[in-house]
Amino acid sequence: MNPAAESGAPTTFFEAVGGESTFRRLVDEFYAGVATDPLLRPMYPEDLGPAADRMTLFLMQYWGGPNTYSAQRGHPRLRMRHAPFRIGAAERDAWLKHMRHAVDRLDLPPHLAAALWEYLERAAYFMVNVMEDPAAPA
Repeated sequence: MNPAAESGAPTTFFEAVGGESTFRRLVDEFYAGVATDPLLRPMYPEDLGPAADRMTLFLMQYWGGPNTYSAQRGHPRLRMRHAPFRIGAAERDAWLKHMRHAVDRLDLPPHLAAALWEYLERAAYFMVNVMEDPAAPA
C-alpha cells in the first residue's frame, strides 16, 4: 500500500509540479525564446508546434506522466534523434538560456525547480555532438 496515494498526496514528480499544464507552460515558454533565437531557430525548418508537442510529451512521460510519447514515437533515443543537428557549446548554452527562463517562469517550489533544472542541464550537455577545438580561431 502506498500511503501517499491514499492521502491524495502527489506520487510522481509529474503530479507534484501540477501535471500536463505545467509541462505545457514550460515548453511554450521555452519555444517562445527559441522562436526569436538566431542560433536555434534555424534548427527547426518546420513550424515550432510539432517540436513543442514532442518535447511536452517526452518530458511528461519522463517525469511520471502518461506514456503517450513512447506510444506514438517509440523509445526516445534522444541522441540519435538529435544527431542530424550540429550541437556545440554555443547551441547548448542558448538552449539552456531559454530553458532556464522557462523553468524560472513556472515559479515551482525550490526543490522541484532544482530537480527539473538538474535533469535539463544534464540533458543539454548530453546532446552536444560537436567538439570545438579551443585552439581554433573564432
